[in-house]
This record gives sequence, C-alpha cells and structure tokens, in this order.
Amino acid sequence: MDFGAAADGENDDSKAFITAWKKACDWNGNSEVFVPQGKYLVNSVVFKGPCKGPISFIVKGFVKAPVDVSTFVDKESWITFERLSNFTLAGGGIFHGQGQIAWQQNDCQKNSKCQIPTSLRFNFLNDSTIKEIKSVDSKKVHINVFACYNLKLKSINISAPGDSPNTDGIHIGSSKGIEIYDSVIGTGDDCVSLSPGSESILVSNVFCGPGHGISVGSVGRTPNEKAISGLTVRNCTFTGTDNGVRIKTWPDSYEGVLSNFTFEDIVMNNVQNPIVIDQEYCPYKACNKKVPSKVKISNVKYNNIRGTSSSKVAINLLCSKLNPCQNVEIDDINLVYNDAKAAPATSSCSNVQAILKGNHIPITCV
Repeated sequence: MDFGAAADGENDDSKAFITAWKKACDWNGNSEVFVPQGKYLVNSVVFKGPCKGPISFIVKGFVKAPVDVSTFVDKESWITFERLSNFTLAGGGIFHGQGQIAWQQNDCQKNSKCQIPTSLRFNFLNDSTIKEIKSVDSKKVHINVFACYNLKLKSINISAPGDSPNTDGIHIGSSKGIEIYDSVIGTGDDCVSLSPGSESILVSNVFCGPGHGISVGSVGRTPNEKAISGLTVRNCTFTGTDNGVRIKTWPDSYEGVLSNFTFEDIVMNNVQNPIVIDQEYCPYKACNKKVPSKVKISNVKYNNIRGTSSSKVAINLLCSKLNPCQNVEIDDINLVYNDAKAAPATSSCSNVQAILKGNHIPITCV
C-alpha cells in the first residue's frame, strides 16, 4: 500500500508489488514485503534475486490474475520467484488464477504453440520455505518448482475442479531436497508430479483429491533426460482420484533411469487405479506400444497401502519387456474393490521382479 497499490481488485497493482520487492531486496539485512488484507489485481511479475539478505513475502490479502491470457506480459508464468536464498513465502493469503476461461481455451495436448501461464513458479531457490498459502483455480499448473535445493512446502492448500485441464498441484523438476507436507491438494491433474532431475523428494501427510494422484514421469519421450531418484510418499490419503501412486514411462522411448521410490502408510478411498506402473503410457495414442520402453525402473517399495479401489484391478504393474522392473518390494497390501459383491479385486503384473512380504489383498504378482 505504501507504494501505491489500490487493493480494489480492479486497478493493476503490479507496479506497486515490484517496487516494494526491489526496495526490500536491496535492504542490507532481514526484510519483508507485506501484502495486507484487500484484493490485488496483478499481471505477470517476476520477483528476482539475489537479495542482500533473507527476505520474506507475507501475503494476507487476495491476489488475483487477469482473466484474459492475452493480456499477460509473460504467457508462461503469472508470479515467479527466482534466484533467492533464505526466502519465505507465507501469510495465509490467496493466489487466485481465475482460470475458468483459460480452461476452455486449453488445447495444449494438440497444439504445441499453446501458451497458458503457470500460477506460481519457483526457480533456483535455496534453503527456502513456502507455507500457509492458498492457490485457487490456476489457469494451468498451480506451483512449478525448478532447479531448487532444500525447499519446504508446508500447509499448502491447492484447489481447482476435477475437470480443469493440466492444473497440476505441485510439479517438480531438476530439484533436490524438496519436502511437501501437511497439505491439501485437489485439482484436474496430478496432485504432485515429478519430472527428470528430481532427487530426494518427500511427500508426507498430503490429502489428494480430486486429481490424477501422485505421479513419477512421464519420462523417456526426449533424449538425455536426467534420472528421477529418491521419492518417499508417506502418510498420505487419496480420495476419488484417477490414480493413487503412479510411475509412467513412454513406450518406444529413449533411455532413462527411475529408482529408489518408497510408498508407505497410504489410504486409498475410491481410487480408480491405486497402484500403477505403466511403461506403455501413451495419452495421445501417437506412439508405438510394440516397441518396449528403454527406461529402467528399480528399487520400488510399497508398504501398508489400504482402502478401496473403484476398479477391479487395484494393482497394475506393467513393466518393460526390454527392462523388467527390478527389486519391487510389495508388503502388506489391503485394497478392496468397491463392487466386491460382483467380483473381488485383482492384480496384474507384467515383466516385474517382485519381492512379496506380509499380507496381500488382492494376491499380487503370483
């Protein structure tokens, strides 16, 4: 407000945000940008470092994006924070993407020139924390994490309708030491998704639904993709999602490596595909499934996963004929088909070297 924000939800406050940020970033020592109660219309902005000291961005108000994508200065991103260390975004405020019109215009699956902005983008952040914020109705991805190290996302609330296209909750790539916990994510795409270069990722105490679940990949579509390694999903609940925990690679793929994943203490409520490895992932039906994936999957652990499946096949592990999945440990599974009166739940396993422990409902990989 000190730098001219109208806070009326109608006049563009972008300049006030940028001016306040530059003032705080140039301060020698701890600094804070404070966004009080009010409605702030903000166009695409970049809050860039490095700053001269630790910096906090505290949002109490309601920050909203323009409705019309054509008015965006940057068609790829709405709000970006980049090249920062010891940064904190907090305050309990709301970032509203006003995505309803953009969803109708989203033809990104068919149009390679499609440009719809991500809501919140975090690039090159080190030793930083994002907590207690809400992201609502993003036009595309809610939160994109790229090239970050030691970043914590805590008590995040993300929401968009289940039929809103490509509205991933949190998408991670080329990052290490990312923790997501104590959060609620409901979207029209993956609640959390990992792309190449993701390493040492923890997802804990997250409620997911609606959406497509938590996904590793897809990978193998382009050459020289970095490995994805070291994901732990623990104490999470999935409700009404298309998938639960999923690993996906393209058939007829380039080489790649996926390894060291642990999925444990997970509840599935009416989930269509609770446990999935799909090495024939082909959403656009434009690939050759007769040629097996070259991506190697190894060291995957499923432990204490329980609840209900909305489809008969509760566990579907479809691995590559060329590179069978190695060291897949399955321990204490209890997944019941919702329509159990018609038939019990089943499992399907192809080209997987399974290590079976504990009790299994349904009987798995035998």
